Parts: sequence; structure tokens; C-alpha cells
Amino acid sequence: MNAPAESPVGGTIVTPVRNRRRLAGPALTWLAVTPFAAWAVARMAGLERGSLPTQIMTATPYAAAGSLVPLLIAAIGRRRAATAVALLTTTALGFSVLPRALGTGEATAGRSLKVMTINMLFGRADAETIMRLVREFDPDVLSTQELTPGAVSDLDAAGLKELMPHRVLEAEWSAGGSGLYSKHSMRELPDVAPPTGHQMPVALVSLPGGDPIEFVDVHPFPPLGPNVVQWNEALAALPSASPDRVRILAGDFNASLDHAALRRLLDRGYKDAADQVGAGLIPTWPANKRVPPIITIDHVLVDRRVGVREVSVRDVPGTDHRAVLAELTVP
Repeated sequence: MNAPAESPVGGTIVTPVRNRRRLAGPALTWLAVTPFAAWAVARMAGLERGSLPTQIMTATPYAAAGSLVPLLIAAIGRRRAATAVALLTTTALGFSVLPRALGTGEATAGRSLKVMTINMLFGRADAETIMRLVREFDPDVLSTQELTPGAVSDLDAAGLKELMPHRVLEAEWSAGGSGLYSKHSMRELPDVAPPTGHQMPVALVSLPGGDPIEFVDVHPFPPLGPNVVQWNEALAALPSASPDRVRILAGDFNASLDHAALRRLLDRGYKDAADQVGAGLIPTWPANKRVPPIITIDHVLVDRRVGVREVSVRDVPGTDHRAVLAELTVP
């Protein structure tokens, strides 16, 4: 406190110093709570705009876990308003993320359909490992991104030509190439996938036992810098599910389930296969780096009539993406 002053009436006047600690406590609590609350609002309302916020949104599962810290701080400090906001924040983020780890789908009866998708990183993915997975998993359809002419030759030399002789390929000596392989006969469907983005071949696959299915190899540009515009356009232009034909979308979407653009696509008649069986939080990128994979951007999206039995993720040397394997049932 300040030094006492002499009073003309014989006493002392004491001037109290404002308690700064009492003010600092609530300020620090709100400083911890506010960023997570803003994140929850942006995630729930789909407010991410521009390249950087779009990229940051992929970290929502980590934000959901981190939101427990300000909740604990507010509760211990007995800050009622801050605790209420922090609790709402954690609840909102938790409901956004936790269903992916719990699984909500039920496998339905129908024809078996096995799908495998892999981004080959400029064709550098190890062909022998891919072939080992193909022999082990026995997919009906293999969806590849960043497929180069050299990778096509390597895969055929490793035995893919004999196991999956039917193909619709748009290989390029760049990240833009893609290709579909199948055990069953396929017919290319032009002008279905959006012209924006990398090559995205589409084919009608003659799955035995019923009507053919339509398969889309998905690979939009990543939402980096000005490409975020084309990324949004490509996801918006992908075909909706159709009551007339079962449609499967598989590939490197460069998007997670925390992106509003991907959720809008799901709202057009699809469900994420990994999300259905509790594997939706398994990260797929970046693989084979010093740091482990941290985000989930490779997906198999299926018509809501399609059942999901199992989804697994496998490492493939030479590429920065992990392979996604999905076992489905088609009506």
C-alpha cells in the first residue's frame, strides 16, 4: 500500500492499491477459453475462409482434446461464466470428432465390394508393397492418384496387369495423373468429374451379381494459397449420389471431415466409410516422415445404401500418403 498520509484531525489516510491479481485471474482464464470457443464456432458453422484457416481446420481433433485444458483452468478458478463457455466448447468439438472413433454404421447384406486407394507421390510409391497389399486384400477396384507412366509400368511389371487387367488411366508425369484398376470390366464415363483439379477418371464397373457401380477417382488441388478456390469448386462439382446408380468416390480429397466443403458433399447422399466403422480418426498424411501422420485427408465415400464392414489404413514406402482399404457391401 502507499505510505500513510498525516491527517489534520489526528489520524492517517490509507489509500488502497487496486488488487491486480484479482483482475489478472479472469483475464487469463478468458484468454485460454476464447481461442477454443472461436474454433468451435468456426467448425460448427463452417466459417473457415481462405487458405490458412482451411488448412488449420484439419487440426480440429487436436483442438477438441486441447479444449479440456481451458475447461480445467476455468473450473479450478471457479469462473462460472468461463466454465460454462469452456464446457459448451468442449462439448461441441467433442460431438464433432468423437463419432469418428465410435462408429455408427451397420453392415448390410449385399454384394461384396473391396476398394483400395493410394496417392503415389509422383509415382514414387513402392510398387512391390502395393502389389503385396493387392494380393493380400484382393480389391475389386484400385484407385490411384499422382500416377505417372513410369508407375504404370512398374505396377504392371510387379503383376498388376494379371490381377487387375481392366483399367481407366489418365497418367501424367506430374502430380496430376490418376488411374482406376479393376478385376472386372470397366467402361470410362467422360465428363462426370469436374474439370477443376487433377485428373479424376470415372468408370462404370461391372460388379458381378447385379447392376454396375460408378466409381470416381478423386484428387482436387490442395487448398494452398490461391488453389483454395479451385479446391472448393472441385469438391462442389463432384457428382451427388443418385437413386439410379450406386456411386463410390475414393481418393485423396485434400480435405478432412472438419472441412465444410467435404461435409456439404456428404450431405448430397454420401457417408465416409472410415467414419462408419470407428476408423475416421486414423491419420493418412504425411506418411513416411520424421513426424507421424497427423491428418486424415484420404477417404472412401459411399452411397448411403452401401454397407461398410471394415476400413484399414496401411503404410506404403515411397509416398507421403497411407493406403486406405475398405470392405463394403453393395445392394
